[in-house]
Amino acid sequence: MAVERMRRVDEAMRAVLSDAITGELKDPRVGFVTVTDVKTSPDLRHARVHVSVLGDDEAKSASLDGLRSAHGFLQARVADSLRMKHTPELAFLYDDTAEKAFALEQLMRKQERDR
Repeated sequence: MAVERMRRVDEAMRAVLSDAITGELKDPRVGFVTVTDVKTSPDLRHARVHVSVLGDDEAKSASLDGLRSAHGFLQARVADSLRMKHTPELAFLYDDTAEKAFALEQLMRKQERDR
């Protein structure tokens, strides 16, 4: 039962943060950001927010800096939208899953051509 609750909390936080980042955040450093996953600690005190960013390394770094500086605003949006005893402290992490998948696909295609 607790696993299902944590999954619902993570998904609700992902939706709130995604809406706030794309619709309300005005920081010019934050580019095209997608919230890919949220993992909340069992005590709901901390949340790791995984994001992917479209662009080069400089755009990724700037977007992460912008998100980290706006964590108070984003945390307040979570508190306003979700009724929780404690609002988790947000930590933003870059999610490179899409890049790894693309690189793996390229290797597989190369191997297929070399046959």
